[in-house]
Amino acid sequence: MYERFNAYRIMWVLVFFDLPTETKKERKIYARFRKDILADGFSMFQFSIYLRHCPSKENADVHIKRVKKLLPEKGHVGIMCITDKQFGMMEIFRGHELVESPDTVQQLELF
Repeated sequence: MYERFNAYRIMWVLVFFDLPTETKKERKIYARFRKDILADGFSMFQFSIYLRHCPSKENADVHIKRVKKLLPEKGHVGIMCITDKQFGMMEIFRGHELVESPDTVQQLELF
């Protein structure tokens, strides 16, 4: 059981994007992409960086595939997958003050 929740098996998927917002149509595409990834369980880390906790690499691959299906025609989108261990080593600052990393989602297994 302990091995299933190993910090090297639990994954984080990060989506970085920079989409054009010059015209009304481009802003609508931007908003649609943002809403779609939020609906898939991603949460905003910074304005153009969204992240999602995944219990396994296989689950992370499912969400990466969904993001790839949502890709807009224009703009830059990066997708990165890192382990929970790597995510835990991230240092986050607000000004010069070190703040805690986002909480990890608690996964319950009933069977």
